Amino acid sequence: MLFPHDLPDADVQHLPGWLAATDAYRLMSALQADVPWETHRIRMFGNWVDSPRLSCWIGDPQARYHYSGAEFTPHPWPPSLQALRMRLLEQGVGRFNSVLLNRYRGGTDYMGWHSDDEPELGPAPLIASLSLGAARRFLLRRRDDTTRKAEFLLGHGDLLLMGGATQRHYQHALPKMARVRGERINLTFRWITPRT
Repeated sequence: MLFPHDLPDADVQHLPGWLAATDAYRLMSALQADVPWETHRIRMFGNWVDSPRLSCWIGDPQARYHYSGAEFTPHPWPPSLQALRMRLLEQGVGRFNSVLLNRYRGGTDYMGWHSDDEPELGPAPLIASLSLGAARRFLLRRRDDTTRKAEFLLGHGDLLLMGGATQRHYQHALPKMARVRGERINLTFRWITPRT
């Protein structure tokens, strides 16, 4: 087991309460109402399956994204997310042209082990992950030794930054938590370089 501050070959920062609770609740309500949520079809072990959560890909027109065997064309930025993107830029967090939203309707919705290492993200991507709603466990494990893990509890308004070589050396997951009844929305801001 690794402690969150002991992640060799990674650059991970947890910023609890980065977004104030009232702002986070306001944003969550806007996203629940305004985002065109859908069930993405992804390729797993050679088969096409429905992902175990709702999702939406939003970004600049050229920010097309390929993952799990599928290509996603971005929906346009709603005002609430455009404002959040500008705040991330103005506070020096990073510059982003897209965001993947995942909506976990309860504790049985989840995300399996993976790395955000698609070619259009580049060799050392910065992923800025904002959590809204129910607190959920977020796990990291080394790709070359999956017994070495770290865990974060991500709460309402928390920001988690993963940069540098994190995606090259680690996988991450959001496991099921059967006792969680509340909904969680996660926003992962990224920079997409269009494929040539």
